[in-house]
Amino acid sequence: MNKRRSLQLAVAGLGLILGGAVCAQSWPVKPVRILVPFAPGGGTDIQGRLLARKFYDSMGQTFVVENRAGASGLIGAELIARSPADGYSILFTTASLSVNVSFYKKIAFDPLKDLVPVSWVSSVPLVLVVHPSVPAKTPQELVALTARQKGGLNGASNGAGTTSHLSLEMLKQFAGAKLEHIAYKGGGPAIAAMVSGEVDFQFATALAAQPFIKQGKVRALAVTTAKRSGAFPDLPTMASIYPGFESDNWYAMFFPAGTPKEIVARLNAEILKALKAPDLRDFIVKEGGDPVGSTPAELAEYFKRELDKYARIIKAGNITAD
Repeated sequence: MNKRRSLQLAVAGLGLILGGAVCAQSWPVKPVRILVPFAPGGGTDIQGRLLARKFYDSMGQTFVVENRAGASGLIGAELIARSPADGYSILFTTASLSVNVSFYKKIAFDPLKDLVPVSWVSSVPLVLVVHPSVPAKTPQELVALTARQKGGLNGASNGAGTTSHLSLEMLKQFAGAKLEHIAYKGGGPAIAAMVSGEVDFQFATALAAQPFIKQGKVRALAVTTAKRSGAFPDLPTMASIYPGFESDNWYAMFFPAGTPKEIVARLNAEILKALKAPDLRDFIVKEGGDPVGSTPAELAEYFKRELDKYARIIKAGNITAD
């Protein structure tokens, strides 16, 4: 009886292994939803649609991009976290996910437990820019100027709780800068205020900053990514001056937790293949970013570090969404 039971368990185990392999080989057999938790037309939306097209070309199945904006991306992320773990619902989101977990006091899901990482797609830096009237040509000179200026300088952000806001907070905590945070409703209004001289400096999104840097309407001092940016190769990283100062506007894909590992691996391979396509790479570069690609494990490790980092920054700065 024991031998028979052992044989039955072995056969059942083999069936699960083979079933997973068949599942990965046949997936997808129906349209797949890629949920972008932001409005149409932005960098997340366009990258998501380009990836959807690559997946269709490669796998012969439709990938439908669905926009579900709200709560800085949390509404869409929760929808995916609560979706069936069958490989037919994907979250394509940004670094905002790692910020909002600590910025908002209550969220209805745990991104570490309820989502499974698939791949880091791209990395887009913020660029520290100053108005030409500000006599600083390096981050160190800017920090020194904030100390000399009565009341400090005005720093713009794309809104409370954004990576541009928390980069200003990092400048306070890592470098001792004295500044007044001025929150705007988005990157467009923030860079417009910068160009007009309404504010002294900001950490601007790469895409928003590029044309004004080229026109000489703002001066770029550094980027916030861990490595130098392909779009701004001559600019130093903030981390090279203030160790630990990293604020990457990353883009990544996640499945609901419990999605079969074989499907996670299949989508990961498709993302890595798509990132080799010239049109997708060109779009990311034009956005001021760099294509990345990673294993699920690498993204999981990085995402955990991002969550911990922003939790420390938000707690130390006593920052809340209220």
